Amino acid sequence: MKIFSPLLLILPLISCANGKDRTFTGSTPADKEVRMFLDIPVSDSIDFIRWNLVLGETVFELNCNYGIGKPNTNGFYNGGTELRVKGKIKKELFQLQLQNGENGIDLMEINDYLLHFLNDAGRPLTGNGGWSYTLNNVAPAITNDVRIAAMPVPMEDSMIYVGRTPCAVPGLGVSKDCYKLKWKIVLYPNAAKNGPATYILYGSNWRKDNLAGTWDMKIGTGKITYVLKDGNGKAVIYLLTIGRILLFTDADGKLLVGDEDFSYTLNRL
Repeated sequence: MKIFSPLLLILPLISCANGKDRTFTGSTPADKEVRMFLDIPVSDSIDFIRWNLVLGETVFELNCNYGIGKPNTNGFYNGGTELRVKGKIKKELFQLQLQNGENGIDLMEINDYLLHFLNDAGRPLTGNGGWSYTLNNVAPAITNDVRIAAMPVPMEDSMIYVGRTPCAVPGLGVSKDCYKLKWKIVLYPNAAKNGPATYILYGSNWRKDNLAGTWDMKIGTGKITYVLKDGNGKAVIYLLTIGRILLFTDADGKLLVGDEDFSYTLNRL
């Protein structure tokens, strides 16, 4: 399996990890890269996998649960199937490879609090409308440390991003009993300038009235952020781009960290 792809550029300003074990959690789809790593047969029916991954300096311990999701709960029918894996870690800069016997899977360290699975070409795996491939530190901190540079993708007539996130998105007013937010964002570029233009936002927080407005690109050192504005021109949503995924930030560019059920990640269709 290919590792340490040159497609992942490293930003110059970074913080150092503290060397202690770190625990990450999250729920992901079960595409072929993940199934191969975990030795899950392709014939098994799976909605999602819940991960608890403990990273040391050179070894890891992984507890997984997977199966068919039980409606109106965050669990599985019949409790799902449990899986435990121990293995070694190969590491170079901010890419990791977890080795489970002869099988391996690659992840990028976005920062100390966010990991994201990679495909065989070293690009971020794209999830679906239910789950992404981002794992979240169980002891989160909000920081603008981003170690992976933007990976531009071609603009199209319309670009659709979907996903589900926790409710604590800065600037959004949600009910106190909110459990998750469902998202579908359609971005329309300006064909003449090959740049941003307008968008429409559908989702659980906008069931009666879709949010529509304009969007801009904020370009920094190795970073590209999509800024969505409401009908009055006020910035309301900030999304850091890394290939075909978008990561939610606050207005200061600090990345949001999710939980065992949902990450602050949207996936391009």
